[in-house]
Amino acid sequence: MTTSNTDADIWRPYEHEPVLTPAMTGGHRDTPSEEMDRLRKYLEAVVDDRRGGPVHTAVAFNAAYFGYEVDGDGYGNGAFDIDTFPRLTLGDETPALPVGTLARIETGSDPLYAEIVYKEGCRPCVSDGGDIPAWTSAVPAEAEDPGEHHHTTRLLRRELLVPDLTVFGPGLQLSDAKLKRFRARQKWLNKDGHVVVDARYSSAPETALDDTTAFVRHLLTRQRESVLSPLVPVSVAQLAGSGSEERLERALTGLLDTVAYALRTSDALRSWGHYALARTRIGAGLCHDGPLGEADLYALTGSLERSAIPSARRRHGLRGPRTAYTAIGPWLRALNGAEPLLAGVEYAVSACRANLAVADFLRGDTDNGLRPGSGVRITLDDAFECGGIWKSHHPGSDEADGSGPLVPVERGWLDTMNTAAGTTTDAPDRTEIPEPEPAPEAPIASQVVPDEPIGVPSYLRITDSEICWQVPLRLTHLMEDRLPLNPRVLYGLQRIGAGTRPVRLELSHPGGTLEASEEVQEVTLDLAGETGQLRGIEWPIDFFPGLRIYVQWPRGGTAFRLSTAELEDPVEIDGQLISHQYDPQVLTRDSAPGSGRDSDSGTGLGTRSLVLRAVRRLGRLTPDGHALLDRSALPAGVYASAPAPQQVTELEAAVAELVDQRRLYEGVGSRGADGQPHHPARQDETSIPLIGYAPDLVVRPRPGTGRNGPVQTTGAEHFVHGFLRRLPAGWTPTDAQRAAYREHCRRVGKADGWELPRGYTFVTAHSRRR
Repeated sequence: MTTSNTDADIWRPYEHEPVLTPAMTGGHRDTPSEEMDRLRKYLEAVVDDRRGGPVHTAVAFNAAYFGYEVDGDGYGNGAFDIDTFPRLTLGDETPALPVGTLARIETGSDPLYAEIVYKEGCRPCVSDGGDIPAWTSAVPAEAEDPGEHHHTTRLLRRELLVPDLTVFGPGLQLSDAKLKRFRARQKWLNKDGHVVVDARYSSAPETALDDTTAFVRHLLTRQRESVLSPLVPVSVAQLAGSGSEERLERALTGLLDTVAYALRTSDALRSWGHYALARTRIGAGLCHDGPLGEADLYALTGSLERSAIPSARRRHGLRGPRTAYTAIGPWLRALNGAEPLLAGVEYAVSACRANLAVADFLRGDTDNGLRPGSGVRITLDDAFECGGIWKSHHPGSDEADGSGPLVPVERGWLDTMNTAAGTTTDAPDRTEIPEPEPAPEAPIASQVVPDEPIGVPSYLRITDSEICWQVPLRLTHLMEDRLPLNPRVLYGLQRIGAGTRPVRLELSHPGGTLEASEEVQEVTLDLAGETGQLRGIEWPIDFFPGLRIYVQWPRGGTAFRLSTAELEDPVEIDGQLISHQYDPQVLTRDSAPGSGRDSDSGTGLGTRSLVLRAVRRLGRLTPDGHALLDRSALPAGVYASAPAPQQVTELEAAVAELVDQRRLYEGVGSRGADGQPHHPARQDETSIPLIGYAPDLVVRPRPGTGRNGPVQTTGAEHFVHGFLRRLPAGWTPTDAQRAAYREHCRRVGKADGWELPRGYTFVTAHSRRR
C-alpha cells in the first residue's frame, strides 16, 4: 500500500458505506474519479495485506464485494455458507473452476477452506527445465498428442490450482504442522501445497472463455447463493437496480471491468495479465542475491534469446531457421534453491515476477520483440499453460510483427498442425518495397485495389465445435456487399454442400448504431473460389475500410456471427474519428483520397490528392500504417502516361507542399542489383529517395473522462444504498432498523426476509453531499 494511504482512507467493511457503487456497474468509464480513487486505495491495501500479491481481478472483486477485512479476519465475517463451496480433491476430476473460486479442499478429516488465487495448465508430458515441445503451447483441451484431436464429449484439462488457505482468518486455518504433513504425504495437497485436478469443461468454447466471462458465469451459478446474500456489504441486485438475470450479468461484468481498471492504473501495483503485484514486492525480489533474484531473471531473458540461435550452419554458410518454446513454470522448478519460493502462493508470485521480467526485457532491449544483433524475435505464445510459454524464433525478420510481443499469438499447436499438413505460416518481409507495376491504360489512382494480402491476420480459436477468426474489412467488401471467408473454414463448409445457399448472419456492433435489418440478415454463402464468400451483406453505414471484423462459425452450422470491438479511447486519423478496433494498413490503403463506399476513383481530384492517393495505394506498408514509395515511381502512379513538363512542375510543387504540411515525409532507401528497392537502405547498394505517408493520429478520450474516469463536480448529491454496519460491543439495533433490514432482504430477492446478524445494524438508503 502506498505511503499516502492512511487508515482513515481505506474502506472498512461493515463500518463504512460500500466501496462498490451503482456507477461501477457500467464499467470504469462510468465511474466517478472520487469513487475510483476510493476503490483503488482499498485494493492497494488488500494487495499489501496479502503479502504483496498476486491479486487477480476476480480475487480483488471478491474482496470488495464480500468485505475482505484488511489487518483483520479476511473473509472471516463474510456472508458465506462454507458447506456449499465447490469441493476439490487432489488428482480428481472436477467441473472447471475459475480463479476467484471460494473452495473446500477435502482432506478426510478437517477440510481446508481457501480462495483459488491462481491457476495454469500443467500437461503431464511437460518436464522441468523450461524447453518444451512446440505442440504443448496453446494446445486445445481435446488434444493429447502432437497434431491430433481426440473427439470426445468429455473435455478434460489438467490444471494446477493455487489456494490461499489464510483468507478466512485464524478460525478456519489448520496449523502449520498439519499442513506440512499434508504436503509431505501428497494426498490432499501436492508437495508445493497446490491442488492438481482434471478440470472438466462442457464444450470447447468454454475452455476459451476469458477470465472475466468465466468468473461471472461462476458467480451466477455455483456461487449464486453467496452473491445474492443480503449479508454482503451491498448486493449486486441493489447495485443493478434489478434482479433479472440479464441485469445481474451486465452489472457483474461492469464491476469486474472497474476493478481491473483500478488495479492496472495504480501507481503502487504492477500487473501481469489479470494478476496485480505490489511494486515493493517485485523490487524486494530483485534486490536479493538468492534464487529468483536479479541474476536469475537476467539469465532467464538471456536463455530465451540463446535458445533460438542455431548452433550449426547449413551449406553455403546459411543458418537454418529455428524456433524454441520456453515454459516459465518448468524453468522455475529447475532452478537450484528455488523450491521454497515455489510453495503455496509464492509460486504465483514467482511466475508473475518472471513473466514481468521478460516483458520488461522486451520493452527495453528489443524492437517490438526483435533482439538487435542476434536477430531473434521473442513473443508470448501462451499465457495460460505452464505459467506462460514464450516463443523464440530465428531469424526474427521471417515473422510478422502481429499485435506486439506481449499479446499471446497462440501459434505452437497450430504450427505443429500446419507442419503435419505440409503448409507454412511464415509471413513476408514487411520491409521490402514492391516495385511499382507499369502504368496501365487508365491512371493507377483511379482504379480499385483488389483484396491484396495486407493487414495482420489473427486466427483466434480453432476447436472441434467452432472456428473464430478476425479479418479487416476492405473497401471492396463494402462496395460489393461481401466478406471472404477464412481458408480454414472452406473444408468444413464443403461438407454442407457446394454452390450457393442462404445462411444466417448475426451482426453485433457495441458502441455503434445498427438498424434492425442489419442485426440479423439472410445472406448468400458462395463456395466458389479458393475461400468462399458471404454475399449480399447489408453493411452498417458507419462501417469503414480497416474495421476489424470478428467472425465466429459453429462447425456444421448455417449461421455466422460477426462483431466489432470498441477502442478504449477513440482516435482521430487524418480527420476521421475511429471508435472501434481497426487495421492501420488497410485504413491507409483503402481510405486514400477518392475512395468511398459509392465509388473509388481519382477523377476530379487535384494534384495534391492524386499524390497522396498514389503513395497510399502503391507504397509499401509498415505494420503501423506508414506507406513508403520509390520517389521515381511517383509520376507513373499519378499520371496515365509520361507527364508533360507542366504536370511535372505541378507534381513537384504538390509534393513540396505536402511535405511542408507534414502530410508526407521524405526518406532514403536503396536499390539492389536486381532493381528491387529496399528500406531501410542496405549497405553496398545505391541510395534512392523515398516518399512516405504517415497517419496523423490523435487520441480523443471520451467526453468527460480522464485517466481516473469521468470528471465529477464537487458538492453534488451522492446516493448511498442501504448497507450493514458493525456495532460497538454491547450495542443493539432498533426495531425500526430490524424492520428496514427485512424489507431490504425482500427487495433483493429473499421473499421470507432475514433477521439482522448479531452485532450489526442496518443503515438505510440516503443521500449525502460529496
